[in-house]
Amino acid sequence: MNREAVLLLGGGGFIGVALARRLAAAGRRVHVVSRRAAVPAIADVSFHRGALDDAALLRALLPACGTVVHLASETTPGRSAHHPLWEADTIRATLALLEILQAVDAHLIFLSSGGALYGNAAHFPVTEAAPLAPLSYHGAGKAAVEAFLHAFRAQGRRVTVLRPANAYGPEQPLRAGFGFIRTLLEQMRTGTALDIWGDGEAVRDFIYVDDVATACALFVDRPQDRGIYNVGSGEECSINAVARLAGEVCGQAPKLRYRPARQGDVRQVALDISHIRAVTGWAPQVGLAEGIRRTWAWLQGES
Repeated sequence: MNREAVLLLGGGGFIGVALARRLAAAGRRVHVVSRRAAVPAIADVSFHRGALDDAALLRALLPACGTVVHLASETTPGRSAHHPLWEADTIRATLALLEILQAVDAHLIFLSSGGALYGNAAHFPVTEAAPLAPLSYHGAGKAAVEAFLHAFRAQGRRVTVLRPANAYGPEQPLRAGFGFIRTLLEQMRTGTALDIWGDGEAVRDFIYVDDVATACALFVDRPQDRGIYNVGSGEECSINAVARLAGEVCGQAPKLRYRPARQGDVRQVALDISHIRAVTGWAPQVGLAEGIRRTWAWLQGES
């Protein structure tokens, strides 16, 4: 049986759509399962309305798919900040997925979080060997899923975990409390002020969406992989510095409104990407200024 197709779970988001396009361009047949009602039409990509734990749908698709990419998440750090129980939905659905996958020999790739897992680490840039010390419930949820995947891997299963930094780029939806660059550019487009929590000197690692998709696609072509990898830009930038750069790129200064710092916000995110580079040769191709320019151009076209 030919199992060259790839199943993207939660693939209707902007990372999933970018990955679907990349895989299809490389000649892969792609099946996307998403709760979204409307997704872009892409040649050789089939969209299926459904959830991560839709057993009937998954059992129908899995015989044709040798790789499963888990991109689904029900929450963002801001959304579950005061509702830890909300993280249980993604954890429960993932466990239902693992039960289904016990019946098939598939390579599972899970997109975790490089920004929420490590907390305020002791050393930077942070490597994959650093202790997981999330400060948010969202990060704790990702860590819990990774723990279950570790047990799944221990049973002889092929599981790859990718920990991407703060992804941004065209087609990223506007979500409250999530996606700093997307939110910043939206506020600039509408001329409204953006709330900055703290002094703006918190450091983040921002990575363009196509670079994340490329990294993920590389592991689709490595079906025996069982590793854990940071996926970041290799550079770090403060919130204030990103705002200044966006002003230069877009030709207008953003309006910033500083608020008291929030509990649960990580002070610094800087990922060591030497491991993924050594294993695959991957390196990010789109710098922050160019990524902001492309995202701004897309957003202007949407208005």
